[in-house]
Parts: sequence; structure tokens; C-alpha cells
Amino acid sequence: MPQNITNKDCIGEVKKREKIYDAECSGLYVSLSPTAPPTFSLKYTCRITKQRATQWLGIYQKGGEGSPARDVAYWRREAMKLKIRIGNGEDIAQAARQAHDRQAKQQLTVGQLIDQRIAWISEEIEVRRHTEDGVIIKRKPRMKDWSNMASHLNRFVRPRLGSMVAREVTNDDIAQLQADILAGTLIIRKGKAAKKGSVSSARHMRKAVSGLFNWAAEAGRKYVSTSPCVNLPPLPQEEPRKRKLSPDEIRILWHGLDRPDMPIDRRICLALKFALASMLRSVEMLHIHRDELGRDGLASKLPLVVIPEERVKKGREIHQPLSDLAVEIAKEAMGNYPWLFAGRFGTEPLNRKAMACALRGKTKLVKGKVVIQSEGICRMLGLKPFTPHDLRRTAASLMGNIKVPRSIISLCLDHTIKSDEHGDVSPITGKHYDQDPRIAEKREALQLLADEIRRIVAEPVQAQEEMKRAA
Repeated sequence: MPQNITNKDCIGEVKKREKIYDAECSGLYVSLSPTAPPTFSLKYTCRITKQRATQWLGIYQKGGEGSPARDVAYWRREAMKLKIRIGNGEDIAQAARQAHDRQAKQQLTVGQLIDQRIAWISEEIEVRRHTEDGVIIKRKPRMKDWSNMASHLNRFVRPRLGSMVAREVTNDDIAQLQADILAGTLIIRKGKAAKKGSVSSARHMRKAVSGLFNWAAEAGRKYVSTSPCVNLPPLPQEEPRKRKLSPDEIRILWHGLDRPDMPIDRRICLALKFALASMLRSVEMLHIHRDELGRDGLASKLPLVVIPEERVKKGREIHQPLSDLAVEIAKEAMGNYPWLFAGRFGTEPLNRKAMACALRGKTKLVKGKVVIQSEGICRMLGLKPFTPHDLRRTAASLMGNIKVPRSIISLCLDHTIKSDEHGDVSPITGKHYDQDPRIAEKREALQLLADEIRRIVAEPVQAQEEMKRAA
């Protein structure tokens, strides 16, 4: 027969595990153990699911200074309150789970939120694509450039805000983080601070943290009530890059890359030439596989490379014709490797940053002084610093100089055409209706570019010493 639970049962010596059910409040029992404090629970039948369940209540606690008593009478009252709620048709187990989830969300830190965000954007999902051959299903990450987003969150946001509770972050915290990035005082890892005055770093941080908190505030998550990324100070105006190589610089670069004493890997040198001749972005051209060159490859009468959408900035396939100059460079670079620009061991393509690193070299800060560890191509050849992307700008400028229409230049650069010689063009037309890749027009323009590059490099180098002194 059940008997009433007493305080003496809870404070007495326990030699073996046992349960004592309460006679006054049916379903209430206390679990006694030699190694654990007395624990109260309630057995009940859920009126919704019609199943027996157990609800954990709490631990027996004597009253003391500053702490209330949690004795038998207290837990009996709590059990009676729960039984009233159960009688009213409430699912107390579900309510407890929801309360636990709410409390967990309220205590979630920014670092934990970043981990969940990175796991979500990097998750592979099935995507349907409509093509000329019908609908195809691909598996791809939820966000194409998730690795860059993860890098920005880990480098700029986690060091400063990672330990803060996500719900307590304010726009003042984001504004201070932005100010510290611009001032170069944010420590992104041990011994290294953010680049001083880098507006692009601050812009990347703003985009990453705004996406993080907007995602966290979506219905179904509600990790935060609202995003704190509002009413932030405007970023300084970023000046667009205008660096392009002059004909003399193109001549010096082209011949310098062929020098027998050039210490940079030959395939990187050829990649720089190919970037100028093909007008492709670094990641688009460096990871070209033999399968992307078509059935006849570089031996085709009309050579063409098809860059898959996964490597393209706009997320669409690029059909880029190759001029005879580009084919000549590609044949030397590819050899018998499966990649157009193979890495050190030939099993993987060159790293997407290989050209940029080769151009600028490697420096190290020692006791406040910049020490050159390895000379870059720009310093070796006496050229003013430039990036691989500047070669695209140089190629586009060369095309404009030989009277190629800007609409065709945009096609070769894989830019959206907003206007042509007849006036403005609706963006919907190019995105959904006009699906012709304009290969013939691009092939003609890229061949004109190749002829212009050949003409430039065939002329004698002028004023090379003056350029070295200026650099």
C-alpha cells in the first residue's frame, strides 16, 4: 500500500535504491539512492496521447540561509499543480521541452550560432536545373561561396563576439567591430591584426554578420528576436580599381615570363599569359579539366572551354572560345596532365591563389621592418604591383582600344549586358529568354585580342629602365 512520503525518508540513510510512492498525491514518488540525492518525479497519463509518462520534478533540498526549502510538502504542491494542468488537457512534456528549447536559445552564444550557420550553408542539397536536355538534379552546397562566408565569420566575427550571448549583441557591438577593423586593431588570430584601413574587410564582415543574424531571426529558429545589424555607420567609399597594364608593361611581362632564369613555376607563368588571352577569372581557368574542353580538346577546329556553374561567379555556365594564342599556351601548359594547369604533383589543379602569390612574392614583418622572403614577379621585372584580376581589365581595355563593342566585351567577361548599340537591354531578357552563348561573336573578339597581344609583344621594349625606377 502507498504511504505518504516524509522528510525523514529523504534525509535518512539509504542502503539500496528504491522508490516510495505518495498516498496523498497519486503518481508522485521519490527515488532514493546511496549515491544520489532524493529525486521527485510524477507518473501520469497524458490525455492527448493516452500514454503513460514520467515528468521529472526536482531534488530534495533543506531550507537554509538564502535558499528556500524544497521538501516533501513543496514537491507535493508542485505535483498537484501539474496534475491540474494535465486535467485541463495540457501536454506538460511538450511544454517542458519547449521551455527547455527557449532557455537554450536564450543562452546560445555567437560562436555556437556561427557553428550552426556554417553547418547549414555547407550542407549539400539537391538542386533541379532546367537545361536543353531536360531537367537534371545536382547535389551542391546550400551556398556556393560558403567557404568564404565561413572564413569571414571565423576571422572577423568569432574573435570579438564569439563568447557573447547572441540575444545580447547590439548594433553598438557591430559598429565597434567595424571601427576596429578599419583601424587595424582587431586581432584576427594570435600575433596578427586586420589590415588597417581595409574597407573590403569591413564590408565582408558586415555581409557575413548580417546574414548570420537574419538567418538566426527567421521563423522556425528565433535564436534572436531581431537582427542587430541596423542603423550602422556607413562604410567609407571604396575606390574602384583602375590598374591596367600599358603596352610596354605587357611586353615586359610577356618576355619576362619566358626568361630561363625565372624562378617561378613555368605553369604559373603560362597561367598568367592565359589569363590575359582568355579573359577568364582565376578560379574559372586554373581548374579547367580536360573534360571541359570537349571531345576533341585543344585539337578541335573551333576550340571551346565550358566552365561549369559551380566555379562561375554568377552561377551560370560559361562557353568561352579559345583563340589560337590561348590554345598555344594551353597546349604547353597541359601536356599529358588531366588539368590545364596542374599543381606540383599533377593530381590536382593549381591553387586559386597561385598567380596572385607569384606576382606579389612573400614578405615578413621583423621588428617593424618588412623583410622580403621571396621576390614576386612584379618586383623581379620592375613592374608596378598588379593582380591577376587586373589582367582581365587590361584585356578588356585592349579590346576597347581596337574598337570591339562594349556589349561584346561584356560577353567575353561574362558580365550582364545592360545596354548595346541599340539602347538599354532588360536583364530579364538575358537571364531567362536569350540563352544563345554568342560563341561566334566572342570567338571573333578574342581572336582580335590575341592578334593585338602578338603585335604588342613583337615590338621592341621601350623605356624599361624608367619603368623599373618608377616601380
